[in-house]
Amino acid sequence: MASGGNAIEVLGVESFGREELLGALRETRLQGFDGAKVYADATLELVTSDTDELAPAQRYLLRANVAKILELREALLTHGVDVFALDGGIWVRTGDSPEERIPVVPPVVEESREPDGRTVWIVNDGIHRVFAARSLGLPITTVRVAGVPAEYPYYAFALPGGWADLTEMDELPDGFQKKEYRQPDGYKALFREFNDVFPGVQKERKDSNPGHLRA
Repeated sequence: MASGGNAIEVLGVESFGREELLGALRETRLQGFDGAKVYADATLELVTSDTDELAPAQRYLLRANVAKILELREALLTHGVDVFALDGGIWVRTGDSPEERIPVVPPVVEESREPDGRTVWIVNDGIHRVFAARSLGLPITTVRVAGVPAEYPYYAFALPGGWADLTEMDELPDGFQKKEYRQPDGYKALFREFNDVFPGVQKERKDSNPGHLRA
């Protein structure tokens, strides 16, 4: 699937294994709470997941991001790599930024207790990758995290209607609330800083949240 631009040119691919991936993610810190290592004592494993088993928290998807992931997948398949079936992770260099190594790792999903008593596998990082796999009817390898300390839950709740509650957009409008936050006053304290362990893996998004929410 193309986004209307030029095809992605892959200049180089460097792979790393699951032990390196999981070891790095175990060092993930929170943005608040004095940078607590939220996964230090959790269980982390690579699991192939049907997307129906996963619960989105984010209320939107950007069409261009999904298209870009599908383009990158097509380009990497010619190098023998399927980004929906990683046994670890990769660093990629493309023609767009030849000197930049872009990390590609499986989405991170966490065991999450919801207000209605449900326990779900909430998509913590990588919602666009999960949706891209879903759009092709494919499963996707995820990093599944269980046993996170109760005082450090994922910072947002799962969408009540699951995938049906997501809105596909071309861009984020002002005042659009991205998620339903557990702690609206200072919601980013529970944010997981994956960029600290894999620089560039979390993309900065427009800050569209309503003014009553404080990061």
